[in-house]
Amino acid sequence: MSRVATFIGGTAGSWRVVSMETIAGLPLGIVDRVAVLHGDRRGQPHDGKWLLQGMTSNERYVVREEKQILVARQPQLGRPQATCAALIPIRKSAAWWNLTQDARRDIFETHSHHIEIGLEFLPAIARKLHHCRDLGEHEPFDFLTWFEYAPDHAEAFDRMVTKLRSTQEWTYVDREVDIRLVRVDG
Repeated sequence: MSRVATFIGGTAGSWRVVSMETIAGLPLGIVDRVAVLHGDRRGQPHDGKWLLQGMTSNERYVVREEKQILVARQPQLGRPQATCAALIPIRKSAAWWNLTQDARRDIFETHSHHIEIGLEFLPAIARKLHHCRDLGEHEPFDFLTWFEYAPDHAEAFDRMVTKLRSTQEWTYVDREVDIRLVRVDG
């Protein structure tokens, strides 16, 4: 399977948009559906208003013990009961990227407790992080985070996102769009 994921916002796709909220920076065009495809679709024709791409990569800010815990608790995407999803594209400021790797790690976990917060909501919420910077400077976001959860866990998802957005790490976010979705047939 390709490490590149493509998200096309338009009128087609198996995920219907419930809401789109611009948290910071420029918005994305309003769409009715999102198609989630595997593989690089840049340069290929599509009917969407926007196309976002990212790729799975190595975990940059976790230590071995944290990764082992995440792998043990993290559910797989595509669970039948997980009919709700969120696509949250994020771009961090130049100030973030000018920090050293260890300084970013310090803000990410020591001060913001990003992993700790995420673990609190596993296994109810599954996620996959796609890195956009690995594809080049032309991408409008640094990360595309895809979450899936059951309708019963929507409130927990809201609590998780609220906690993360209140951390020191989020002071470095200069563009974020929160797209909530539900899975539909066809």
